[in-house]
Amino acid sequence: MNFTERDRAIQPTERDRAIQAAIARGLVGPGEPVAGLLDIAGIRRSAAELRAAFEEFTAPGTPVLHAFAVKAASLVPVLRLLAQEGLGCEVASPGELALARAAGVPITRTVLDSPAKTHSELREALALGIAVNADNPEELARIDALMASAPSSAPIGLRVNPQIGGGSIGAMSTATDTSKFGVGLRDEGARDWVVQAFLARPWLTRLHGHVGSQGMPLELMTAGVTALYHLAEEINEKAGRRQIDTLDIGGGLPVNFSSDATTPTYREYAALLHSTVPGLLSGRYGLVTEFGRSLLAKHGTVLARVEYAKSAGGRPIAVTHAGAQVATRTVFVPESWPIRVAAYDAEGRPKTDAPVAQDIAGPCCFAGDLVAENRPLPRLEAGDHAALLDTGAYYFSTHFAYNSLPRPGIYGYAADTDGGVRFATVRTPQTLEELTAESGGAHAKSLGELGRQ
Repeated sequence: MNFTERDRAIQPTERDRAIQAAIARGLVGPGEPVAGLLDIAGIRRSAAELRAAFEEFTAPGTPVLHAFAVKAASLVPVLRLLAQEGLGCEVASPGELALARAAGVPITRTVLDSPAKTHSELREALALGIAVNADNPEELARIDALMASAPSSAPIGLRVNPQIGGGSIGAMSTATDTSKFGVGLRDEGARDWVVQAFLARPWLTRLHGHVGSQGMPLELMTAGVTALYHLAEEINEKAGRRQIDTLDIGGGLPVNFSSDATTPTYREYAALLHSTVPGLLSGRYGLVTEFGRSLLAKHGTVLARVEYAKSAGGRPIAVTHAGAQVATRTVFVPESWPIRVAAYDAEGRPKTDAPVAQDIAGPCCFAGDLVAENRPLPRLEAGDHAALLDTGAYYFSTHFAYNSLPRPGIYGYAADTDGGVRFATVRTPQTLEELTAESGGAHAKSLGELGRQ
């Protein structure tokens, strides 16, 4: 046992204590073999660090809205917790808007972004007064018609793509030349069109640009924000007034998935923005951010019971109940979305045996359903537990219903004053009855009745 393992065995972490308590209380066990755990103190800490980072570098009195990207954790209790910590919501669908409203997030702290908004979505948002960022010229034309028939005081912006290039994960890069998002500023005639679009619409008062994503360096993110700022300055100069009053710089701060360290930090990003484009934080513009993954990733754990231990071709395999249904990106694109795995015994104590290279497999019926391949870990046996770390964002809200596997329960945890652990239900485990209903159980006879004379 090395020093780190010995120290951990003597002084378990808060996550270790939560895992042991979850198993002792039956949140994970033979009947419920997989669950999600959320560190509530950690989430609060991240929200406070975000607010503090921008407060440090932003001129006093500047309106700043940190709108959490709901897609990163589409769970009503999480949205409500973040709202209590001073955050709003960025929504990209009617479902996400419904969740934000159910969580009690004020309309004035909600932003609607999506590349495919319907007429009814736009009409509802404008009627409610929700901030809307139009994605393209055709959508802006729809808003023109809606504003003509029913003028709205909702803040309205336009999303632009500075086309600065992508990060290390192509599918997540939003600022490439051919990205589906926003108006490409470097396309022929596009910048002039954007300027004229604002000059022709006094109610168009915001610019939006989201260029960050996992795998995107801070310098490239900052370059995108700089392009957004200079465009706003150009438009306001030509308008002869402060028409654009708010810049929405999106989110996308990357997350370190290789250790417990939080890097980069919100402060590092805010400091880089301050030094690179000081006018952004000078009070000239209100500010909106849309962080998601970076707020929650480090504070979530998927805990799965090992159902069987076997071997194939000389390699040990731990067959668990956490695979593609909860770790979809990791299973299908492991090189871009690797996650750490920690080994625990049947009672939830960290295993400290010598590492053995092994596969950590999920329950889905395809060979590639592996969350870790040939990974050195203390050997996992039947009844042990595999913990998938850094899974607080997306892993709980992008369930893949392969093999009709039910959605697992999710529980928030916090330390007791006496050193114990308290739990609160975030989402109850999906029952087989609920799964059947969702899969058309009420219409079981409908197809057989078609075509009958």
